[in-house]
Amino acid sequence: MKIIIVGLGSAGTALVKSLSGENYDVTVIDKNKSLVDQITDNYNVNGITGSGASKETLLKAGADTADALIALTHIDEINLLSCMQAKNLGTRRAAARILLPDFVDEADRLKEAYKIDYFVKPKLDIAEEIHRNIGLPGFIKLEGFFGNAVQMINLSLRDDSPLAGKSLIQARQLVDEDIIVATVIRDGKLYVPDGTFELRVDDQLGIVTAKEKIHETLVKLGVEQKAAKKIAIVGGGITSEYLIKMLVEDKKDVTVYDNNIVRCRELMEAYPDIKVSYAEGDVTEALEEENVEKSDSLISITDSDEANLVASMFAWSQNVPSIITRVDKPGHVKLLHKVNMDITVSPTELSVLKMLRFIRNYEIGDAKNDVGKFYMIADGMAEVMEFTATKEFKKLGMEFKEKAFKLKKDVIIAAIIRDEKLIIPSGLTKIVDGDQVIVATSKKNHIRNLNEIIA
Repeated sequence: MKIIIVGLGSAGTALVKSLSGENYDVTVIDKNKSLVDQITDNYNVNGITGSGASKETLLKAGADTADALIALTHIDEINLLSCMQAKNLGTRRAAARILLPDFVDEADRLKEAYKIDYFVKPKLDIAEEIHRNIGLPGFIKLEGFFGNAVQMINLSLRDDSPLAGKSLIQARQLVDEDIIVATVIRDGKLYVPDGTFELRVDDQLGIVTAKEKIHETLVKLGVEQKAAKKIAIVGGGITSEYLIKMLVEDKKDVTVYDNNIVRCRELMEAYPDIKVSYAEGDVTEALEEENVEKSDSLISITDSDEANLVASMFAWSQNVPSIITRVDKPGHVKLLHKVNMDITVSPTELSVLKMLRFIRNYEIGDAKNDVGKFYMIADGMAEVMEFTATKEFKKLGMEFKEKAFKLKKDVIIAAIIRDEKLIIPSGLTKIVDGDQVIVATSKKNHIRNLNEIIA
């Protein structure tokens, strides 16, 4: 598959790194020659110096025969033009990152006007991810899959967890079989566990459950999601504004801190129901003056990792119960995790995962396989896919407990959606025609259709 990546910022560079070692023919485009040279020296990719919106540059990169172009510059207009030019030249699929709210609001119209197949909207996506996790302690994080029907719980197993030392069979009995542990990361290694697998302290679990049962499941797992009413937000940018709209709708008590007086005035005029504080200089001084320790949650989402670290560490020192931090550098994530502030959000990571999903969905779609939605989990080591079961499935109507129903190693059926209802499988479960079957598997298995899950 021939892929062109436009823009070698943090997201473009991370995407190249993720695609390296795979069977892809990658060409990168950036106006900065030193960035192009650095990438081509470190990875087996081709490089072109120039503008991704230029027809001449795109032709040099092979846009007339490319399978996909992915535009990840920091300028929305360049991303849109790059995609349009590439599609006009013959590129089969095009995807772009858009940041500005005006463009996000017009995404459907822009898709048609610029012939774009897929958009990543990291600022909106990050706001939604934060909104989902407000009030949670730092050792757990929620992710919504498949229209949010299925909830993925990422849980770091602590020594006081009721699951510690339990086999997966015992763990499911403990929570009335409302969950399935799809993945475990232990000492950096991925496990797709069976029922006899014993859970240990510090395991990183990927747990699947139904969205409507999430509160009940968290309680059974010994996790309390507190009703956060008083929320402090550090940073008044685009992501913050998306989040403010959600929180105002939830009738939360919101205080926003920003070091730009003009932006403070804009937010005060647009959202009269929130409090806006001008944080001139050291943000911790403003946080201290406003008694941030009385907040139920602090969310730091400025464009600076360093500023977010300072604000979050200060909130942690003041015993704020729920802290969410925007960070892009892996070293900063590790620093926060050392003090049990694990709820971090990364626009770069989110953009890369969504673009990888775009690439894989395109590949699988072209191969005429029956996979639907696709996600990467467990630090990119595992995949979650949705298949629609048809009469072509060899084990249709067979109970999972039957000996003939044997899955490949590192494959698990995490859930089934039937008639819009979620089923967490047991030994008595059967797959019937029309079921949406959600499969978790090691990336190494390269599963492409439902029959390939069978050993």
